[in-house]
Amino acid sequence: MISTIETGPAEAGVITFRPHPAHAHRAILSLDLGTTTGWALRSHDGLITSGTVSFRPSRYDGGGMRYLRFRSWLDQIAADAGGLAAIYFEEVRRHVGTDAAHLYGGFLATLSAWCECHAIAYQGVPVGTIKRHVAARGNADKAAVMAAVRARGYSPADDNEADAIAILLWAIETEGGVR
Repeated sequence: MISTIETGPAEAGVITFRPHPAHAHRAILSLDLGTTTGWALRSHDGLITSGTVSFRPSRYDGGGMRYLRFRSWLDQIAADAGGLAAIYFEEVRRHVGTDAAHLYGGFLATLSAWCECHAIAYQGVPVGTIKRHVAARGNADKAAVMAAVRARGYSPADDNEADAIAILLWAIETEGGVR
């Protein structure tokens, strides 16, 4: 995300981060990529909404249909939000199985290409970083992340939505990892 770093005249050495003016009134989206994708959106007015969306193929779909539906969903959420300043996603380095790795790779390729085409900043956030930020332990389990997100006043329906909310909280509170 493009930003401006200023040194404050009142106190020597104080650095203040503020979003680039072009991003000041645009939304931020966070994603937990997968067949059931968790999402959380901070709108331009600061309202946070979240949920999940399924990209499970029907029996008649070809192999690429889930990615085409994902791309269409991104178009719709960006339009509904009035533009996106940045997208943050869970950066997974280890998968339980080969299929999960292939699906994640397809969603990541679709997301990164879509962001490049629309000039939207995107950033992966390591799983341990998200868990450490929201649950105070980098190896927290799904239940601990859900509990930590609920303790902050959110009501995620499942772990996918909880992860997306946790990513969004990290992005907001650390200004995209700057702090």
